[in-house]
Amino acid sequence: MRIAVLKEAAAGERRVSATPETVKKFIGLGATVAVEAGAGETASIADQGYVDAGATLGGRAETLADADIVLGVQGPDPDQLPGLKQGAWIVAGLNPFAERGRVDRYAELGAEALAMEFMPRITRAQSMDILSSQSNLAGYKAVLDAAAEYGRAFPMMMTAAGTVSAAKVFVMGVGVAGLQAIATARRLGAQVSATDVRAATKEQIQSLGAKPIFVENVKGIEGEGTGGYATEMSDEYKAAQAELVSSHIAKQDIVITTALIPGRPAPRLISDAQIASMKPGSVIVDLAVEAGGNVEGAVAGEVVTIHGVKIVGHRNVPSRLAADSSALFARNLFNFLSAFWDKEAGKPVLDEEIGNAIRLTQDGKVVHERLLG
Repeated sequence: MRIAVLKEAAAGERRVSATPETVKKFIGLGATVAVEAGAGETASIADQGYVDAGATLGGRAETLADADIVLGVQGPDPDQLPGLKQGAWIVAGLNPFAERGRVDRYAELGAEALAMEFMPRITRAQSMDILSSQSNLAGYKAVLDAAAEYGRAFPMMMTAAGTVSAAKVFVMGVGVAGLQAIATARRLGAQVSATDVRAATKEQIQSLGAKPIFVENVKGIEGEGTGGYATEMSDEYKAAQAELVSSHIAKQDIVITTALIPGRPAPRLISDAQIASMKPGSVIVDLAVEAGGNVEGAVAGEVVTIHGVKIVGHRNVPSRLAADSSALFARNLFNFLSAFWDKEAGKPVLDEEIGNAIRLTQDGKVVHERLLG
């Protein structure tokens, strides 16, 4: 069983899909590992680290030669997979809805494409969940990015020259990223409040020492879909939430938005009028900017100023912490493949529950029901 680790080619992608730690573990399972030269450079991993772990180094074609499994952070360009073996697995974050054409090309190449972001949110798959591991770091980094743009201190400071008030931070969307953003802002000494469409998050917010901001007694607050993901809110709830948020947001120094709905554009949470109500020098960080954005006027890859408020729209936030995010991503991939490793067959053999959930292509066809519907 030969595993290929490719150097990421997407613009701005600094992560890598395997580390010397996971390479050593794969070899311990009986696999051989080939790593494309320079794959780990932007994640602070030297080529020699992979060699010391037992991998072979080479160019793209050499790395792919006879590979049974190809690992990536983002889906590799089908045109950059010279000599890909028929039936080879491509295991990565494949962004299937936005990159449907690329999925079709994987099918044409005869590859079996496995989308790690489709991993079901069940107990035994928690250690394989790339969305959770990467969102955790994104939530942390969002607070640091906000602090870097904010022209004041976060904690309250009592000094001989007077008192500095604590920053007021409002987190919108309390998934993995939002919870980490709350915890990080609290650690920095801010006064933190948060909201979400899922009623179950209220206790989570309180457990982290933040104030929950919820619309009460309006249909739509129960908006939790299958697998713990948020669903679209009712129109009645949207109206009530907009009114509540408008009054709350005007008092905030920093707002962090994290709301995403899989397979759909990100919901709009903050309007231009709400931005205008904020104090000059305030900061909004939009973690959903690449999916259309939660904030009106946010621009992917830029920090823009609207009505005196800075709107931070960095792309690929986990990649801004490349060493740690790579380590977690690589472990997610190893945990996934090792969980299904058949010692007798010398390769991973997927079961139906997880295999059908993440398999996009097989035998030259697109097979996932969410892409066929």
